[in-house]
Amino acid sequence: MHTVHTPLIQRSSILANLGRLSAAMVFMLGLSQTNAADIPKIYQDSCAACHDTGALNAPKKGDTATWQKLKNDKGMPALIKAVKGGMIQMPAGGLCGTCSDDDYRQLIEYMSK
Repeated sequence: MHTVHTPLIQRSSILANLGRLSAAMVFMLGLSQTNAADIPKIYQDSCAACHDTGALNAPKKGDTATWQKLKNDKGMPALIKAVKGGMIQMPAGGLCGTCSDDDYRQLIEYMSK
């Protein structure tokens, strides 16, 4: 009878890789859970300068009627595209260089309340 043994080094390497993968998954889950809580901070850092005051005709945070009209007339995908591409009065990305499409969606929802 012939028995095949997996070398100890190979088994420990597999376990180490699984451990790293598990740690990465936990880290990524933690990031996604804290992201929603960071929306007010992202707003403060990247949007408030114009959207708190309406500077340069920016729709004001909390002006629900204006935001609802924008969302109804243009739709969320078009609003996100406009933020990413910039407008005459707003730089591309709206001063948030690390925002994802979902971050922009959450920021728009946050400003519309």
